[in-house]
Amino acid sequence: MKTEKEKNNTINGEEEQQETFSEKSETTDKKQDTDTNDNLAEAQNETADNDSQQTETDKDPLETALQEIENLKDQYLRKVAEFENYRKRTLKEKTELILNGAEKTVDAILPVVDDMERAMASADTTDDIDSIREGFDLIFKKLIKSLESLGVKKIETDNKDFDTDYHEAVAMVPGVGDDKKGKVIDCIQTGYTLNDKVIRHAKVAVGQ
Repeated sequence: MKTEKEKNNTINGEEEQQETFSEKSETTDKKQDTDTNDNLAEAQNETADNDSQQTETDKDPLETALQEIENLKDQYLRKVAEFENYRKRTLKEKTELILNGAEKTVDAILPVVDDMERAMASADTTDDIDSIREGFDLIFKKLIKSLESLGVKKIETDNKDFDTDYHEAVAMVPGVGDDKKGKVIDCIQTGYTLNDKVIRHAKVAVGQ
């Protein structure tokens, strides 16, 4: 038969075992709760992702098309505005060019005009024909030099082969030697080019 002390020890041992079992049970329950919460969070995240994907997939095609049309309309209006600004700017520059394009030419010719005025005034006060002739010759050379600075050049005709690109035949001269046939015999009116473009053909007489 167990003594009172042994009975007490037995009882205490059973209580300790019960407490240990309870602690284990609580630990297990906490772990299960943690796992459950983690699983629940993952499930919620997956649901949110699926809802997002489904929203993008299920987006109304009409709404998408209308949005695209609105974007294209905005781009079109911007391009139209840019082109209109370009057109107005180009028109303004063209108008200014037409009105003021001759400014450089006039500026180059004005000194020659001044010389002509002085020469005419001098001609009224002198009887020296040679000095007057020399003065006008200098003015003419100055005029030619001014024109050349603008790109204007005289078309050469002396002993040149007749060339329809530069010459206009206004007379035919028969009875010339074989070495003169098809060549310019005389220049009736001087021709000129502007930056290598013919602006007036030279009127010439051609040997026949």
